[in-house]
Amino acid sequence: IQPIFVREGLNGTEPINSLPGISRFGLDSLDKEIELISSLGINAVAVFPVIDPAKKDEGGTDSLNENNIVSQAIRQIKSNSDIAVIADVALDPYTSHGHDGILDEDGYVDNDKSLPVLVEQAIVLAKAGADMIAPSDMMDGRVRFIRKALEDNAFYNTLILSYAAKYSSKFYGPFRDAVGSSANLGVGSKDTYQMSVSNIEEALHEVGLDIQEGADMVMVKPGMPYLDVVKAVKDEFKVPTFVYQVSGEYAMLKAAIQNEWLSEDVMLEALLCFKRAGADCVLTYAAKEIATKINS
Repeated sequence: IQPIFVREGLNGTEPINSLPGISRFGLDSLDKEIELISSLGINAVAVFPVIDPAKKDEGGTDSLNENNIVSQAIRQIKSNSDIAVIADVALDPYTSHGHDGILDEDGYVDNDKSLPVLVEQAIVLAKAGADMIAPSDMMDGRVRFIRKALEDNAFYNTLILSYAAKYSSKFYGPFRDAVGSSANLGVGSKDTYQMSVSNIEEALHEVGLDIQEGADMVMVKPGMPYLDVVKAVKDEFKVPTFVYQVSGEYAMLKAAIQNEWLSEDVMLEALLCFKRAGADCVLTYAAKEIATKINS
C-alpha cells in the first residue's frame, strides 16, 4: 500500500527532503501518480492531507469540511480509477497544536470531547468515497462510535482499519514533516494516548477491544522494531493484520542506501520480514520501488 501526500494549493509535485524519493502532490498531478501506482499492481493507497496552515485551529475544524483537500482527492481518485482508498481519521494535520484530538483547558487531549469530532470526520471521508476508514488517533472507544455512525448512515460496506497498536515512537519525524504537523506539535508529546514503546500487553488489549468494537482489520505501527507485536497480534486474533513501515524506518534505510552503507536489497528484505512475522498488508513509502523490482 502506497501512502500519498496531497497538498492544498500546490501545482505539480513537491519533494519531501526527509523522505527521499517521495513527494507531495497537487490535485493536478494526482491522476498521473495514481495511474502509475495502479500500473505496478498496487491495489490501494493511503491518502494524507497537507492543508493550508491558515486553516489550522484548536479544534481541527477543516477535518469536517466536505470539500477539504483530502475529500477532493478521494473523490478524484475514485472517479478516475478502481484503486482502493484508505483515509486516515485523526486531527493532527488540522490542529494548530499538532495533536490527534481536542485539548482540554490543561493542554491534555480530551478523549471524550474528541470522539464526536472524529466520528464526524469519518463520515465526511466515507461520503467522499473512502473504501477504508483508518482511525489512527488512538482515542478509546472511537471504533465503536465510528462503526455505529457508518451503519446509521448506510455505509455498510465501508471498512474500518484500526490503528489498534500505535506506539508513541520516535520514528514518525519525517511523516510529521511531510504533513506539516511537526512545527505545530513542537516539543509536545503524544505519550498520553499513544502506547508505551516498552509494552506489548497493552497492544494485545487494545487490539482485542477494537475488534470487539467492530474493526475489520488492525494496524501495528511502527513496523520493524515491533515485529514481535505483529506476530503476537496475528497469532492471538487471526484477523487481517496490517503493518506500517513508517517514515523514519524508510528514511534511515534510504539514507544508508544512498551512502552505499547498505545494498538496495535491504528494503525488500525489511518488507519480507513483515510478511514473515504475519502481516497481511504493508504500508510503505517504498511500495512503487518494490513493485517495480518485483515486476521486472
